[in-house]
Amino acid sequence: MNVGIVFTSVLVMLLYMLCGFVLVKAGKAETSHARSLSGLLIYVCGPCLLISSFQSIAYSTENIIRSVTFFGVSLAVQLLFFALMWLILRKKYADARWRMLTACSFLGNVGFFGVPLVTALFPSEPLVACYSTLYITSMNFLLFTVGVYLITREKKYISVKNALLNPTTLAAAVAIPLYLLQIRFPEWLAAPVSLLGKMTTPLCMVVLGFRLASMDLRALFSQPFAYLASALKLIAFPLLAYAVVVFLPWFDTTFKLCLLVLSATPSASIVLALSEQHRCEQKLAANTLLLTTLFSLLTLPLLILILT
Repeated sequence: MNVGIVFTSVLVMLLYMLCGFVLVKAGKAETSHARSLSGLLIYVCGPCLLISSFQSIAYSTENIIRSVTFFGVSLAVQLLFFALMWLILRKKYADARWRMLTACSFLGNVGFFGVPLVTALFPSEPLVACYSTLYITSMNFLLFTVGVYLITREKKYISVKNALLNPTTLAAAVAIPLYLLQIRFPEWLAAPVSLLGKMTTPLCMVVLGFRLASMDLRALFSQPFAYLASALKLIAFPLLAYAVVVFLPWFDTTFKLCLLVLSATPSASIVLALSEQHRCEQKLAANTLLLTTLFSLLTLPLLILILT
């Protein structure tokens, strides 16, 4: 595995974030614009990324089996880590900081951060983009149920309706039947859908740059909960995910490494959006998101170097 590719890919993403930071500091953009860009990411670019990923892979029974398996495994490892966190910390959940820490520890920035990483690592294997989008789908099942419950502590959010009616699963409901029926978009439609999907990473990182520019950097690096959440998300969770599959012979190397890389992505940016929506520990969510993004420049290459 080429560690240099991982390091370079993460560095490019941080440069995107620097663009947003500089724009705000130079007075050419306002932090209030982040909300509108986040809406574009969640409701347009993210679904287009998922749909275009399915459009790009060849139809085969083997690909279907591998994709369904990856979806099941990714969902299982996230549920497993959440269950462990719940068993350890449930008595502390009256304090919203512990609930936010739990959400940030396993919900990752898979779509905006993970997809370009795995596609750079495996340029000749288009199925990895499909793996990524299925990981995103499994994560969104948990994000809009367990994730929102952790933020609000209201059990009403844990429902089938919330699991299914979100932008990612609705996009999957379009993409998967098209793939199974072997329906491909004409070029005039495929090109803009693909382009919108490719916008996810730059836009996401620019939005993070906006938020970083509005923060007190001393406060960013002085919150213990954010460091603990970062260690859990960038080290503990990916190690657990990799441990689940590493010794199982029926999973190939690409499958295992994709699971590792996608699990090792920074905390999900949408957790911050949900924390702002429900007014719960917004500062901790923002700090954790930014710290995990910065620290991933070191942790992702190190994990790849040590484990492969």
